[in-house]
Amino acid sequence: MSEAPESSPTASRRTVLCGAAAVLAAGGTVAVTGCSSSSSGGSAPKGPVDLGPASAVPEGGGKVFREQKIVVTQPTAGQYKAFNARCTHAGCLVDQVKNNQIQCPCHGSRFAVTDGAVQDGPASSPLPAYTVTVEAGNLKVTPS
Repeated sequence: MSEAPESSPTASRRTVLCGAAAVLAAGGTVAVTGCSSSSSGGSAPKGPVDLGPASAVPEGGGKVFREQKIVVTQPTAGQYKAFNARCTHAGCLVDQVKNNQIQCPCHGSRFAVTDGAVQDGPASSPLPAYTVTVEAGNLKVTPS
């Protein structure tokens, strides 16, 4: 009597890549933020978040507040914009604001500093916008 071939579960490309990244990271401190889906972990803050001095956000640029998962830009002097810092493609955290774009390191998505609109994919949805105000020189951000 012959035995049926043993079936093994198939792994998604993401699972394989995340597993490989975890193995490589075992000896160091490498973040594998690209391995989370856009729907997992890191929900939006519930109320106003104080991000500190508005002067920390350069005019014509921006700053990523990694711990709070918020990116704040200042497209023109005194005009602040705030967005969820999770890329809408795969949930990675954007890592910088450069060349007038919010940039995601995982797959190369780029977003406009003025409204979070996708300027270069693979993301197809804009970054969710938050309400930002300056109170006593500090940035206060509230999810919309």
